[in-house]
Amino acid sequence: MKKLSNILLAAIASLLLTSCFEDTEWEKYEDWRNEQDEWLKSELAKRDESGASYYEAYTASFDKNAVIYMHFHNDREATKGNLMPLYTSTVDVKYHGRLYNDVAFDSSYLSTSPADSVTRFQTSGVITGWVVALLNMHVGDSATVIIPWNVGYGESGSGSAILPYSHLVFDMKLTDIYKYEAKP
Repeated sequence: MKKLSNILLAAIASLLLTSCFEDTEWEKYEDWRNEQDEWLKSELAKRDESGASYYEAYTASFDKNAVIYMHFHNDREATKGNLMPLYTSTVDVKYHGRLYNDVAFDSSYLSTSPADSVTRFQTSGVITGWVVALLNMHVGDSATVIIPWNVGYGESGSGSAILPYSHLVFDMKLTDIYKYEAKP
């Protein structure tokens, strides 16, 4: 009995000791996180020709910690009267997705359905950063959107292309809200 308890004690000690030396995912991706954080700081420091911040922060009404950064490329006054998606809307979007270092990982321009370069999906079915972006866009708006890792694919990443803790950059255009028409 004493021999069994010693073996059990030794096994537990071995497990505890081994776990102390294993890198956590957080530590494993430390350099990756630091590079991206430096890049994000430099992007957020950018100014436009008038001296205003190039990117504007947007938060989700459902989560004040869900912050993304957007720069609109169109005149928002021209699209102000256009429809805006709801959380339950089905939207048509054109986009290019890349990592902070310009490595592309996805694009609607590889799609031909439902129409050339357009991808259709339900707003509620995408990462939180996309939800925040779409809920702040009118049909016809195009923007560059920076999505920090915590409102992107988080600690797990997505496949081999998007590592854990990856900040994402999307150039996106909201082209339509499927089967949604303004009432006169």
